[in-house]
Amino acid sequence: MKELWKIFSKGLVDENPIFILALSLCPALAVTTSVINGLAMGLTVLFVITANNAVVSITRKWVNQKVRVPVYITSIATIVTVVQLVLQAIAPALYKELGVYLSLVVVFAIILARAEVFASKNKVIPSMLDGLGMGCGFTIAMLAISAIREIIGNGTILGISVFGSGYNPALIMILPPGAFILIGYMMGAIKIYMKRKDDKRLKGSES
Repeated sequence: MKELWKIFSKGLVDENPIFILALSLCPALAVTTSVINGLAMGLTVLFVITANNAVVSITRKWVNQKVRVPVYITSIATIVTVVQLVLQAIAPALYKELGVYLSLVVVFAIILARAEVFASKNKVIPSMLDGLGMGCGFTIAMLAISAIREIIGNGTILGISVFGSGYNPALIMILPPGAFILIGYMMGAIKIYMKRKDDKRLKGSES
């Protein structure tokens, strides 16, 4: 059980896809202008990476190593297509808002990386937990970025005004350059936190 928790939890902070591994930054820059968009993209990636890890793990013994990448991409594309069709049916406005970035989920580096690095070498349950952890970490990062951008860039959260009509929003925060600057600061803060945490651990072990 401890080992399974370790597999799941590493994606939350220690190997966070955006803040630590710096993978799939495209959606973090483009669709995090609002919490709804960030959450929708995060949950989409969470579902796709978990489902794809399960498929790759189940079929790992039958897939020829020479064609494994095309097989992984075909699996991802199939799952993404299902997600697109469901979103288009039940939330057409959100589907339109996310636009082309839903299709780009197929080539997100984090999804292909987890299939190659972990799911292709491990059993189904650990592979699903790895995908779930990475997906949760991605979703948390997307939510944090989108919440800050929406509050500062629009003065709202979930479309509800926070600062009143007198607030003058910083428009750069709803543009990709603002997201790039914000992610850089957040990465730096997390790196500092992790370094201090490691230093405390080393001091504790030495004493």
